[in-house]
Amino acid sequence: MKKEYNNRIEVVLEVIGGKWKAHILYHLTRGPIRTGELKRLVTGITQKMLTEQLKELEKDGLISRKVYNQVPPKVEYSLTEQGQSLKEVLKVLCDWGGDYIKYRYPNGEVIVREN
Repeated sequence: MKKEYNNRIEVVLEVIGGKWKAHILYHLTRGPIRTGELKRLVTGITQKMLTEQLKELEKDGLISRKVYNQVPPKVEYSLTEQGQSLKEVLKVLCDWGGDYIKYRYPNGEVIVREN
């Protein structure tokens, strides 16, 4: 049975929508990151949710997981070629977010911590 979408934005939201996936992808645009570092960067995410989101992003072909054979175990995540294609999209979304904050909060009532 074929999967059916009403429009292409449904595809986008299925793959990178939700509370955490865009955050994870945003941080991975800077290069490979270990699991613990991602947990620190994605403020508020639980270890269980991070693991689930990483598995989904890997299944969807946007990130790859590299396990190093060492003690203690070392695992790094990075963007695949398909994931790299989202870098410009994420940049545009971040720029829009900055513009929206200026529009919505013209008196500077919001602070965005860039980490």
